Amino acid sequence: MQQWISLLSQNNVGKVLENEPLAKYTTWKIGGPADALVIPENKEQMVNLIQLLHKHQIPWMQLGRGSNMLVADKGIRGVVVKPGEGFDYAEFHEGGVTAGAAHSFVKLSVVAAKKEWTGLEFGSGIPGTVGGAVYMNAGAHGSDVSRIFQSAEIVLETGELVRYSKEDMEFAYRHSVLHDRRGIVLEATFALQQGERKVISESMAAYKDRRRRTQPLQMACAGSVFRNPPGDHAARLIEAAGLKGMTQGGAQVSTMHANFIVNTGQATAEDVITLMQQIQNTISSQNGINLVPEVFVVGER
Repeated sequence: MQQWISLLSQNNVGKVLENEPLAKYTTWKIGGPADALVIPENKEQMVNLIQLLHKHQIPWMQLGRGSNMLVADKGIRGVVVKPGEGFDYAEFHEGGVTAGAAHSFVKLSVVAAKKEWTGLEFGSGIPGTVGGAVYMNAGAHGSDVSRIFQSAEIVLETGELVRYSKEDMEFAYRHSVLHDRRGIVLEATFALQQGERKVISESMAAYKDRRRRTQPLQMACAGSVFRNPPGDHAARLIEAAGLKGMTQGGAQVSTMHANFIVNTGQATAEDVITLMQQIQNTISSQNGINLVPEVFVVGER
């Protein structure tokens, strides 16, 4: 390990943090250390890094805001790649906006509304980055990234820079081609339409009020834990099974939204994993439905 950490530190790949705890980089506030967390600040550093990792066959994974990820208690072996502040930008232009991978998806939707662009209202409650939203085809309120996506610049696992169109991305429910073909989004362009600021603002205010009333926004969590099964909602199934409020160590099924698991203060990744498994087993035995996690569980248990 020391050999390749030294290799990374000697090249133009950005900031290299050794044995870095990841809990502070996830919205669940849970997670052990990464052997190395590398934070490139521009495309050159990102490409250099990925080419180096590929050449030396160093294991790696990517991290955005950590809003859809559970990092195991023993952490992650290898390199965690996190786009830095140099990827935190948004440039509005005729027909839409181009934003960097590290830019807040919520902030993007808010600024778009102020500029009277419509199409991003659904993103006002998605607490991730642009890169993460594209990777996951994030969505809410009947819309998702695929509805407005135009193209994205991506560095593939070989270090090759490519630009993918909407067709290239193979979007599906909470899925993109990047789940199957490794790569990191560097920036994305979204097509927006001119709208009325009052209408856009009223729509976003209604979404915000609904979230405030139904989601535990004041607690550390990662949004929806399970995908909605066809024709139903995971939250309804979990609540109907009487699992709201169930606890495991410091983890709890939210009393506000049954498809959220919250960290009450001292939760471990194992607490959350155990709770997820208990939910899955209960729903499977009661309804014959296998709930599929929407969050990614990564690292060494």
